[in-house]
Order: sequence, then structure tokens, then C-alpha cells
Amino acid sequence: MIMPIHPRRSRARAGRVRRLLLGALVGGAVVGPMAGVVRPGAVPAPVPAPVPPLDASPAALAARYGAARAEILAAGRAAARLGHHRRASRLREMADPARRFLSFDGRDGGRAVEVFGEPATARRIAVLVPGAGVDLDRYGPLRGGALRLQDALDNGPPGGGPPGDGTAGDRAASGGAAGGGAASGGAVVVVWLGYAAPSSLSLWALGPSRADEAAPALRAFVRELRAARPGARISLLCHSYGSVVCGRAAPGLEVAALVLFGSPGAGVPDAAALRTRAAVWAGRTSGDWVGVLPHLSVELPFGTAGLGADPVAPGFGARVFAAGGGGHGDYLAAGSTALASIARIVSDG
Repeated sequence: MIMPIHPRRSRARAGRVRRLLLGALVGGAVVGPMAGVVRPGAVPAPVPAPVPPLDASPAALAARYGAARAEILAAGRAAARLGHHRRASRLREMADPARRFLSFDGRDGGRAVEVFGEPATARRIAVLVPGAGVDLDRYGPLRGGALRLQDALDNGPPGGGPPGDGTAGDRAASGGAAGGGAASGGAVVVVWLGYAAPSSLSLWALGPSRADEAAPALRAFVRELRAARPGARISLLCHSYGSVVCGRAAPGLEVAALVLFGSPGAGVPDAAALRTRAAVWAGRTSGDWVGVLPHLSVELPFGTAGLGADPVAPGFGARVFAAGGGGHGDYLAAGSTALASIARIVSDG
């Protein structure tokens, strides 16, 4: 017996697919004019050697930094030899002895884990997970944001921070949750570019498959941090498509806060589906183009399309923090409302 297709359900499903495709077109129209957003072809690099388990002792950290620097230098030599001069230049910058990486892999756009602060004495650790369009050739803005966040954590935002924006659950920017802007001390920021982030204009950015691939590595890294510094407060800071990576990694992960910003979704219908005991925060700047995208998820024959519900919507169940003005790339901009709010969440939640 052939079951009839209910016309109302069929129309609703078609409408969801149309909205998703419209969102892809809108995102492409907005992001497309930005210079260099399309992910370049992979630059060949050596296979990195295995790294030892993370140990917070100064000697073990120094050895791990040295091993990562050796990998960066080897990848830089390979890039120069093959004529990839832009990548070789970026890698020479990354190989500066003053910089500290816990791991590095130059293949397939590149993966790197860089540390700002002193893990051996860290009381608070913020793990920054970037979104689509980030690789070794476009690493500079990500690093700049991490440095500004580290400064805010060490020194406290000026003037006690901005007022709240009046949204439900907004304690981060009002000072009620973070001690009124006191310096945190003992804070570390870790940039975790531990996955092959999709191009901003690729179909990979419209579904969770890249996040599904990345999640096990993020979970393993956070567990390493927890074992190395069992008393530290760990926060996951997840920008844009990085929110989907964090959403896939979140279940059962021992972190204090999960912060979603500039998020097109976290791959789930609501905060409860993240299956985490962490405080879930979400924020969006007033000029972020992500706000015009359709926040939905549709199961199609070839996989899932869409990235789930809107984390700043009341029905999602996150604590909404004040993000102020600015665009999609301005959350960690100097002096921004969003930076002050995120620093307070990392400090005291």
C-alpha cells in the first residue's frame, strides 16, 4: 500500500529547504565581497610527529613548544621549496621563538594550537574555537583577538565594563556575575585551530559534517587540559561555525562555560540538547549578518542541512550577554562590549 504524502507537511518541508537555500545565498552575498575568504588549495607539509600527553610542568611545556616549533619550521621549508611563498612567510612568523604552540600540523589548510599566558599556573583557561574561513594564511585576526582577550583577562575591562542590553539572563555585561571588572589573574587563552575549518562559501559551512569530524579532537584536547590543570576553570569560546564544533563536542565535557557568539547555530534545537552542565551563553552584535540567516536544520537524503536553532532566541535557553554593535568579526575587537562581556564570563561566569 502506498501511503499518501500529506500536502501540508510536504509544503512545510519545501519551505524549510527554500529558507535554507535563501540563507546560503544571503550569506554568500554578504561574505563574498570580503577579501580572501575562500579557502585556498591545501599546501603540502610533512606529517607531524606524535606529541606526548599534555603536562603542565614548565619543563614538559617547554619540550612541547619546542617540538611544535620544529614542525612549523619543517612546514615552512616545504612551503618555500614548493613555491608557496605566502604560506612560507606566515610560518616564519609563527616560528618566532617568543610564540608558544602546543601542536602544529601544516597539512590541509593547517591546524595549530597556540597558548597565550602561562598554563603551568593557570586558574582560568579560555579555549577559543574559530569558525569557517580560518586557516594558517588567515590566522592573524584570530591571534589578534586572542591577545586582546588575554589583555582584558589580565587587566580587567576599563571602567568596570558596559551596561547590560536588557535581555533576559544578561548578567555578564552588567558586572553582576564577574565581580565588577576586577582583573582575573592566572588566565590563559588557547587558540584551538584543531580542525580543517570549511570555507565560508562552501557547502561544508551549511551543515554539521565538518563539526562532526572536529568534535573528537576538541573533546580530547579539553580533557588533556583538565588532566593537566584539574583545578582550573575552563571555558569554551565558540565563534561562528566554531559553535557547531563546540555543540558537537559538548555532551559530558567538563567545562564551566560554553560561550556561543556570532553563531549560526550549535547543531541542536536548544541548550538542553547540548547535554552539558556548563553554563551556556550566547551573544550577537547588532551588525552581524548571521542574524539574517534561517536558523533551522533539515534532514535530507545526503545528510543534514542547516545548523540548528538560533542560540540567542529566547526559546533556545542560553543566557544572553550584551554584545553591542559591530559586525561578524568584531566580537574580540578592542574596547568592544562583546569583548568585555566574554572576559567577564571567562573570569567568573
